[in-house]
Amino acid sequence: MTIVLNEPGVEGLTGAVHALRAWQDDRTPLQLHPGDLGWAWALGAERLAAAVRTWSADGRIIAVGYLDAPDLLRLTTAPDVRQDEDLARQLLADLDAPERGILPSGKVGLEIPNGALLREVLLEAGWNLDEPWTPLRHDLSEPVKESGLRIEVAGPETAGARTAVHRSAFGSPRFTEEVWLVLAAGPVYADARCLIGYDDQDNAVAAVTVWSAGPGKPGLLEPMGVHADHRGRGHGTAISVAAAAALREMGASSALVCTPSSNAAAVATYRAAGYEPSSERLDVSRAA
Repeated sequence: MTIVLNEPGVEGLTGAVHALRAWQDDRTPLQLHPGDLGWAWALGAERLAAAVRTWSADGRIIAVGYLDAPDLLRLTTAPDVRQDEDLARQLLADLDAPERGILPSGKVGLEIPNGALLREVLLEAGWNLDEPWTPLRHDLSEPVKESGLRIEVAGPETAGARTAVHRSAFGSPRFTEEVWLVLAAGPVYADARCLIGYDDQDNAVAAVTVWSAGPGKPGLLEPMGVHADHRGRGHGTAISVAAAAALREMGASSALVCTPSSNAAAVATYRAAGYEPSSERLDVSRAA
């Protein structure tokens, strides 16, 4: 098959999101999710479009990549071509050629789902295994327990509380109300909710954004954080429970989250909230 690399531009972002949505399935390993692009929409559509690449064959998108940083690409493929050698070889050629406008020369990182032939092809070409991540999944076939927090769905009038929790949790001063409004105006956010958790003193103590890929498909938590002044009290577990409940209400089959395996506290938090870990996923990297 003839495989074509594209920079889809703003007008092509919807096609990339639709492809990612179609590929989500509980039978496949955790992979790039439409919610990942939805969260990145806070950058603005133009900046997001500049970071997205697609590969197509016969007019069909078969792979989508998102540059989470100039030297880090998050990549997934249509499940039916994940073991296709032509695609794997083409991806290797594109990733190893800086002039093709994806990754620069030198040290770079790549996230790909487990079970992709591309991983074997990259390792044969001299790439290396890198940071391990732990995917976790909460089955939503049964009702979810109560979180223990008062949960509010964020809107324009409460964006200040939602963004304040995020700034404290992640040390990210740039996530302002104005940025949240850009995020919420993005088309992917139509299938998302930002949840704010309040303690019994009415303090905003935790927040999470959940992203649906459609009824019967796995949803995603991206991101979840606890205010720095309120850590160590179980609020991370509670807001993760609330996230699962919200996704179930939205028709999701499961709730997914992924965290570095080295972050034992985060893994423990999600497990306490009913998320079960699956096989570790290792990033791959190129040293030079």
